[in-house]
Amino acid sequence: MIAVVSSATVVGAVGHPVSVEVHVSNGLPGFTVVGLPDAAVREARDRVRAAILSSGLPWPLRRVTVNLAPSGLRKGGAGLDLPIAVGLLLASGALPTPVAGNVSFVGELGLDGSVRHVPAVIALADAATGRRLVVPEPDAAEAAAVFGGPVAGVGSLRQVADVLAGSAPWPTSRGKRPGSGASARGRRAGRGTAGVPDHPGAPEVAEVPDLADVRGQRLGRRALEVAAAGGHHLLMVGPPGSGKTMLAARLPSLLPSLTAEQALEVSRVHSAAGVPLPGDVLIRRPPLRAPHHGASAVSLVGGGTASMRPGEISLANHGVLFLDEMGEFPAAVLDALRQPMEDGVVRVSRARSTVTFPARFLLVGAMNPCPCGDGMRPGACRCSDTQRSRYLRRLSAPLLDRFDLAVPLQVPEASELLAPADGEPSAAVAGRVAAARELAAARGAECNASLSAAALADAAPLSPGARALLERRLRAGSLSARGLERVRRVARTVADLDRSVLVTEAHVAEALSLRAGREALLPGCGL
Repeated sequence: MIAVVSSATVVGAVGHPVSVEVHVSNGLPGFTVVGLPDAAVREARDRVRAAILSSGLPWPLRRVTVNLAPSGLRKGGAGLDLPIAVGLLLASGALPTPVAGNVSFVGELGLDGSVRHVPAVIALADAATGRRLVVPEPDAAEAAAVFGGPVAGVGSLRQVADVLAGSAPWPTSRGKRPGSGASARGRRAGRGTAGVPDHPGAPEVAEVPDLADVRGQRLGRRALEVAAAGGHHLLMVGPPGSGKTMLAARLPSLLPSLTAEQALEVSRVHSAAGVPLPGDVLIRRPPLRAPHHGASAVSLVGGGTASMRPGEISLANHGVLFLDEMGEFPAAVLDALRQPMEDGVVRVSRARSTVTFPARFLLVGAMNPCPCGDGMRPGACRCSDTQRSRYLRRLSAPLLDRFDLAVPLQVPEASELLAPADGEPSAAVAGRVAAARELAAARGAECNASLSAAALADAAPLSPGARALLERRLRAGSLSARGLERVRRVARTVADLDRSVLVTEAHVAEALSLRAGREALLPGCGL
């Protein structure tokens, strides 16, 4: 006898529907799983058998074959335990066959028959094809945020069997709140946005630090505002204690909230990586990721061997990737960022599969001018030429060229540190940032950093004074041809913050001043 149960699996951060086909026949007792299962799926045989017996359900002493279709798609994780168990009960006649026809199942089984949490529930729910979705109880809220139909959170295999046998009702579906996002599946079907209430055990959303806490550092605050308004990558160069980390931690407070589509994409990636989601499941604010400088290239870019996991740059999608002590990162790790910074995606290729992860992030780097940190003070540096050269080689010229903003920072004066905080709060700056991004959206781009070269030429008309200033810098060799386009983009953002249609000489001069940190790293460079 054959039974077919609907489920899903995740490759990278994207869910794929899976049909679990279970065949029970006469012959020598055995249990075989085919269809490119990984080790966790192959081990389902023992978990399913123990869970069925612990639940007081019959185990067929016959030959059992489980096929996971489509057979060419590699299946991973323990989320297929529950659909395999349900399919086996249906195929062996322990449950009536038609009852699970329009239901999708996802869940890991414990040896005692309990249904346990599985990662990447958002992607799995988005790929489920049934009219009803059954998931572990702790994952019901997460699944309900994206699934278009009713979601049932179950705690045990016995509970599922009782519902399918008709002796118990379906568990109450988690309620939804309007305006909290929609799945791609729901959008295709014409459904609106939906959300879920808080669920037990969800982490609280950390309060974002306010820019008003920063004392002094007018240049750093301005660079943060321009970076947020135009989506420009920012590099801060300064000695220890100059406030680089403090500034970077406040950048997310200046960025606009994520749209419904962006919130779903970010939440899907975090769910696939096993990162806890906030109480309302979907991430609303731009994320901030700050990996340690000992991070490997795989942990930063993503990938793996047995399974393809999103890296830090994908977890920072539509948010901020902050690399503190950037000069301590291995050069190969830093250079791995170059292609994702340009394309907005990262394509991880292995012998068995190729996965594309989203990677549209705002990169913020912070580093000392030299290993001792005093390289910006004349005569104070204690580093040898060899040490300084080795330190600066970590940042290749192509990577440095991708920073539209590079600002030098000094340690604030004692009077500034002891004075009461009088800087603008994040809310005031975020209002200007939102207005500038609206102007960029009217040009057909999310921000000025993503404008095409043709659109930039039309969107950034130069005044005679601005054109003359750029020409002087080009003739002097202090600005290269590729640096010219970067300066024009930043100048366009500065003009947007001033609500100016024309890019004036003052806007270009400020854009050039926001690149002065390059001289602290590579004196005489024309990038």
